[in-house]
Amino acid sequence: MKFASIWMLATLLFIGLPGVSLVLAQDSSQSPAPDNTKVNQGDQNKSNATADRQLENKSDREVAQQIRQAVMNDKSLSTYGHNVKIISQNGVVTLKGPVRTDDERRAIEKIAAAIVGQDKVTSQLEVKPKN
Repeated sequence: MKFASIWMLATLLFIGLPGVSLVLAQDSSQSPAPDNTKVNQGDQNKSNATADRQLENKSDREVAQQIRQAVMNDKSLSTYGHNVKIISQNGVVTLKGPVRTDDERRAIEKIAAAIVGQDKVTSQLEVKPKN
């Protein structure tokens, strides 16, 4: 019984190690994971609009929801565009996050402006094209 267990373990190690090195080699060739550390540190300033500071009044929640639905319904937007932060405070909307192109940035700003008015939209969207 011991011999069979040792034999099976040795076989698994012999067969498994090349596979592990192959997986490690593949991971090192991929681009680094996105890092939003600097952006998140900037959000620590209490004067900056963030989703967790959004007021819980009904009108602000409804505005944010309407904009989010319109953004999600726009299938021309990238995943980045669909995931921008939409923060509504006292009827003023702040848009934050990365988008892929200037056209995408303008499209999201236009969606928000159509719902609350151009003068009530603050855009902090940043264009981050694919590398």
